[in-house]
Amino acid sequence: MTRPPTAAQRRVIDAADPVTGRLRGTEAQLAALVKRGLAFRHPRPPHDHFLTPAGHRIRESEEPRVPVEAEAPATGVFAARVGGEETSADGPGRTREVHSAWQGLLELRRMTNRDGATHRPCGWERSHLVQAAALALEAAGHRPAAGDGPGYRVRATPQPEAVAVHEPDPGSLRACAGTLERAGWQVSEHNDPRAGARYLLASPRRA
Repeated sequence: MTRPPTAAQRRVIDAADPVTGRLRGTEAQLAALVKRGLAFRHPRPPHDHFLTPAGHRIRESEEPRVPVEAEAPATGVFAARVGGEETSADGPGRTREVHSAWQGLLELRRMTNRDGATHRPCGWERSHLVQAAALALEAAGHRPAAGDGPGYRVRATPQPEAVAVHEPDPGSLRACAGTLERAGWQVSEHNDPRAGARYLLASPRRA
């Protein structure tokens, strides 16, 4: 049975970038993670280290995490807006964060898809459906709903590998569909008889 990561290694894994899996740590820590198959060193400069799929599984596991003293607050970590958040600080800073996160996701696709394709979603997106779809929408300039206001809302569904996208304006809903299709998602439009509104079902394409 594979030996679990040490406390120091688990801290490095837990602190990985939530989108790209980029790691920060000492050379010894990173080398140890590579040796165990939990990370890899990118062949191109600056030769950063990233989590492998096995490393991502460790990070997302339900095992108790090692307590980290003075852990960075959650607000310091980028999170795609799924719609309905009460606070939505906008401005150049947020635009840069979203752009950087989207570029990081494209790089993750290039590194983890077997053929290096960036037009097709990767494994991280399939395990983070709501966040991935919301990032694609926000990166394309769509406005998430703030509180109960207008805008898109991305929500999980009982269907495997599918999210629902709600947008009260029909034109904006169609625009969201186009954005997700260009981002590599398969999209279909449906009617919700209870709410009397249309919504999208979106799934990451596999080919």
